[in-house]
Amino acid sequence: MLITDPCVVSLTWTLADGQGEPIDELTEPLEFFYGGDDLLPKLEEALAGQEAGFEIHLHLEPEHAFGDYRAELVCFEDRALFPDTLEEGMQFDGLPEGAQTTGMPPDVIYTITEIYPSHVVLDGNHPLAGVALQLQVKVIAVREATEEEREAGSVTSDGMVSVLSTAPSSQQLH
Repeated sequence: MLITDPCVVSLTWTLADGQGEPIDELTEPLEFFYGGDDLLPKLEEALAGQEAGFEIHLHLEPEHAFGDYRAELVCFEDRALFPDTLEEGMQFDGLPEGAQTTGMPPDVIYTITEIYPSHVVLDGNHPLAGVALQLQVKVIAVREATEEEREAGSVTSDGMVSVLSTAPSSQQLH
């Protein structure tokens, strides 16, 4: 089956930064919805019309990956707004209730980058924002998307988008 919108592709990959430093490796195939928000647009473009067995190496500049780093997405909030147990790298969907910073997007995942006794530094940038990427991808399988997947625009049942379009929830990207 050829990769066409909509379908589901099963991929493996190796992801490195622009200098070749490893970031992530997906050795077990993972399914992604093709024609929705699961994959980066440049990756979808490269996969169009291909089939199982196709391999490609992509170099993606930040504007074609996770965007440029935007300093205006960094803010400071009062430490008292957060749980007692707090660690750098933790992520929150939006700013905490009672946040004082105005003009911050509410629908962003914020990552704790620093913790001080009086305040916490939050970064709304994707962890790979501003980073050029090298992506070695192999298509393992292609199948028709189910009706549920087409309606959700994603392989996930809750309609949440996948790793190659959102902030990772841990050190690993998948």
